[in-house]
Amino acid sequence: MVIWVDADACPGVIREVLCRAAQRTGVPVTFVANRPVNVPAAPSIRTLQVSKGFDVADNEIVRRTAEHDLVVTADIPLAAEVLAKGAAALNWRGEVYSPETIAAQLTMRDFMDTLRGSGVHTGGPDALSQADRQAFARQLDHWLAHHSA
Repeated sequence: MVIWVDADACPGVIREVLCRAAQRTGVPVTFVANRPVNVPAAPSIRTLQVSKGFDVADNEIVRRTAEHDLVVTADIPLAAEVLAKGAAALNWRGEVYSPETIAAQLTMRDFMDTLRGSGVHTGGPDALSQADRQAFARQLDHWLAHHSA
């Protein structure tokens, strides 16, 4: 069991929560990015730097993810791919992606992408709030409690 992190866009505060969890539990956490990622030196914390390019990090995460792993990402297509492999997926706002809802999330993502492509200003996501950080930490702790032992 490994926690894979789509680290290119992962907020620093979420990276810190993940590193503390890895140090506390010993569950391996691997940060995958196309640039260096600053993480503490610890046996359970790793980084994997991939080459630059569209979806290179995502493709590497999908390739390496196994059943029962956890992928931390805000990328809905990546979440869909790892769910299909039997892994779990969680975004940094503490929202758990599920096989039951991922198709609707993909449809909404594609719709919003079409709107933006046609010139409609849709705005970006809200800033990560303290409540989001707490929700993420709660969901991570819940996953760890049910998958590490």
